[in-house]
Amino acid sequence: MTVETTENLGAAVETTDRISSHLHPVGSFDLDDHAIPGGLEEIWRFTPLKRLRGLHNGTYQSDGKIVASVEAPDPVRVEVVDRDDARLGSVYAPGDRISAQAWAGFTEATVITVPAEAELDAPVVVNVRGEDAAGAAFAHMFIDVERFSSATVLLDHAGSALLAANVEVRLGDGARLILLSIQDWADDTVHVAHHHAVVGRDATYKHVAVSFGGDLVRLNSSVEYASSGGDATMLGLYFADAGQHLEHRLFVDHNAPMSRSNVEYKGALQGDKAHTVWIGDVLIRKVAEGIETYESNDNLVLTNGCRADSVPNLEIETGEIAGAGHASTTGRFDDQHLFYLQSRGIPEDEARRLVVHGFFNDVIRRIGVPQVEERLLQAVADELAKNIALAPVSS
Repeated sequence: MTVETTENLGAAVETTDRISSHLHPVGSFDLDDHAIPGGLEEIWRFTPLKRLRGLHNGTYQSDGKIVASVEAPDPVRVEVVDRDDARLGSVYAPGDRISAQAWAGFTEATVITVPAEAELDAPVVVNVRGEDAAGAAFAHMFIDVERFSSATVLLDHAGSALLAANVEVRLGDGARLILLSIQDWADDTVHVAHHHAVVGRDATYKHVAVSFGGDLVRLNSSVEYASSGGDATMLGLYFADAGQHLEHRLFVDHNAPMSRSNVEYKGALQGDKAHTVWIGDVLIRKVAEGIETYESNDNLVLTNGCRADSVPNLEIETGEIAGAGHASTTGRFDDQHLFYLQSRGIPEDEARRLVVHGFFNDVIRRIGVPQVEERLLQAVADELAKNIALAPVSS
């Protein structure tokens, strides 16, 4: 174990990369250090490996293509760098086979830097467009939000792709970042990604994951702390239709004292063989005294034939904390809510729409980016409209 001391705070930060968590293997940039998944491993047992099209075992077809463009206000710096740039890999080491494959496969990376003390008046928008779902593409991004700056970065995914990607995020002391990742892919897309952030002293990080499209989406989001006082909020919403597999895996590594985290994900499912997976894990290390954390996941099942797997975890190595908890719910429509609305003359279909909007609204309104919030409310409406003829879930 390696423990560093923050001199002016008298606080320690546990920096060993050997995480004592059964859900998070030791990171390595060497592909050979990551065994090919067989489906029985804890981190892979919910993922339909055959639908990964070879990303997990190297049998993928090559020459896939994605096109990425960045719209950034001043004074943000956007660079395209070679893979030997010293910043790449300084925040995150791949923790699974596909993440390591993504690291081995990219040739150039995008680096976005928000200078110290900058207050952006508009979001940085990264448009990622897939042009071919037959061949695999690999991508890497590094987002550097320097001390006391404030920014919003939107990763907007669309089109057809077979994509494996890593995103590294570094927040300087006192920095603030909202990072939104929207997966609005075409129905033939497979997208596997890992987003990892290191949160500086008294910095504030909000990560928002939104998944509607794609054949299979598996998004890992993780956080650790560079010093005490960091605050991480991880929000997510997803809506799975027939045959879709949407998987979100969260990990908060409380490796510093007086840090905070809050995780809240909500999902809806409709259609035959719609499948969602949510795995949440918070590790509270011995050094993490005075921390506060909570994680929750709620799933709303709209029709028969769906499956929602939800597994919250807490791994606690010290009892000297302010609070820790988790919750998970999966259920169908509340008949009392529907009865109340219908008794006031609202047709059943419209009543169902209102219940779903209310279910998602709490998370959507916490995002903090009005133009994105309105887009997501419309996306929920569109999801319901295109499948309104589906039979409701039986009692």
